[in-house]
Amino acid sequence: MQITDDIHSLKIPFSVDFPAGGKIPRFVYCHLIFGREIWLIDSGVAGSEETIADYLEAEGRSMQEISTLILTHSHPDHIGAAAAVQRLSGCAVLAHEAERGWIEDVDLQAEERPVPGFGSLVRGSVSVDRTVQDGEILHQDGRQDGLSVQVLHTPGHSSGSISLWMAGEGALFSADAIPVKGDMPIYQDYSASVSSVKRLAALSGIEHLLAAWDRPRTGDEAYGIMDQALQYLEDINSSVLAAAEADPTAGPMQICQSVLGRLGLPQFMANPLVAASFQSSLKARGPIL
Repeated sequence: MQITDDIHSLKIPFSVDFPAGGKIPRFVYCHLIFGREIWLIDSGVAGSEETIADYLEAEGRSMQEISTLILTHSHPDHIGAAAAVQRLSGCAVLAHEAERGWIEDVDLQAEERPVPGFGSLVRGSVSVDRTVQDGEILHQDGRQDGLSVQVLHTPGHSSGSISLWMAGEGALFSADAIPVKGDMPIYQDYSASVSSVKRLAALSGIEHLLAAWDRPRTGDEAYGIMDQALQYLEDINSSVLAAAEADPTAGPMQICQSVLGRLGLPQFMANPLVAASFQSSLKARGPIL
């Protein structure tokens, strides 16, 4: 899907295998910036390199033109095809320092953050060639007058999550920094997530909001989505605190199931990752909006 003259977005469907049986359909967006070279923002899950290659061929470009792969964070649906993309293109891989460990050692990630079907979502580790930091400007071709993006450190979903602001196009690549109302709530730090969404919502001139778990949004709709995300986080926080108060002896999974019920979310979302997200509200202890 072409967003602007220089930006293209690819929706990549996949499924997550659950230990109890069954598959949960999911999707993730990765994004391409076309210039004299190509930048790829996130790689999608294992096998996504074929989808990316097919799209580039249809656009008259090739994998070999990808000079840079920017990984917004280290989770499976963002790095699953990174090793294959790097092998096919020879591109440099960029990420935040806090995400490097799990990108360069996916076995460690699988051990420390077990995700159902992890082995089918990620195909190999990849080395991070360069780390990026908050406020850094990345220039395509190394040219000051070329296409560029600004790195915004937006922790919450993970400690080293980054968003990318392409002011010249009015495009914000937010990855998973902005929770989608009604979708599976997965974040590491409730307070940091709220702060990151507020930071992004304060940017002026957003014409295209390009997330990973949501379709591209434009103009006022983009700001509306961020308002919804803040309200969703507050609703989650309130529900977690209420569930913990109602049953002080409840464990993380019991609280998780209770909160999902209070929010009207399906019980299949009750898993250790979501339970851990809700526990971060207990650490924050109260609304901070």
